[in-house]
Amino acid sequence: MGTSKRRVGVVLRFYSNLLAVEDMETGKQYLCKLRGKFKKQGIRPITGDMVEFTPIHGDDGVVENILNRKNELRKPSVANVDQVIVVTTLRKPEVPFEILDRFIVLVEREQLPLVLVLNKIDLLEQHEVAEFEKIYSNLYPLVKTSAITKEGIAQLKEHLYGKISVFAGMSGVGKSSLLNAIDENLRLRTGEISEKLERGRHTTTTAQLLKIRDGGWVVDTPGFASLELEDIEPEDLRFLFIEFENDKCFFPDCVHLDEPDCFVKAQVAKGKLPRSRYESYVKMLREIQEKTLKKL
Repeated sequence: MGTSKRRVGVVLRFYSNLLAVEDMETGKQYLCKLRGKFKKQGIRPITGDMVEFTPIHGDDGVVENILNRKNELRKPSVANVDQVIVVTTLRKPEVPFEILDRFIVLVEREQLPLVLVLNKIDLLEQHEVAEFEKIYSNLYPLVKTSAITKEGIAQLKEHLYGKISVFAGMSGVGKSSLLNAIDENLRLRTGEISEKLERGRHTTTTAQLLKIRDGGWVVDTPGFASLELEDIEPEDLRFLFIEFENDKCFFPDCVHLDEPDCFVKAQVAKGKLPRSRYESYVKMLREIQEKTLKKL
């Protein structure tokens, strides 16, 4: 048997002691074993990892090396995430701006690019959409979508192309419906390689990458399911609201509550910063401060 050259692929999912890897060049999927050295070193790849692997025969292969991760999410456990798609709605359900702002803060904490999706716009009046745009369209890329009318779906596909994306948002905002509108075969993809492995059926408990037909991958598990503000210090929260010009306050350590000569509060009073964003900030800051005091 001739020696195969190493290939580079992305880890899609796991089946007990095997992993599904997609060749980055050809798009072919392989079922790969791990070299023994990984177990000895206590190293295990996770979904989204870029790996070097050697094809053996057919669609079998062996993972030789895990390439450096550019980032790693904890919940779900995924490496090399390119962006987070935060989906929200103003009706059915009505997601409060404060909840949306929590999702945004958690994504900013992870230092990941964010695309905002306002879904179910077929249910909205134009003035409701305009109010939302006034608050958020200057902060993040905003896509207005409807899985019913298919409005915005092509634009969302463009954002997903060639990237590993995590979807996030409250239950009921239509994340699954959007994904099915993007690619109706998406839900069927998870069983592609497992029919040759009966024992693989019950082991897909970790997050999986689903290939989008028009290009890109989406994580099958929603991100940021817990909205707990963990690992954020009170003085750091202000930097996670990207429109706050913190350096223009009189005091360098101003947290925009009771300090005099606060530039951020002045901007809110003048209507130059959305009051809803500032109110979300104050509520989150109070919550973090209370937790910090309880730890003392």
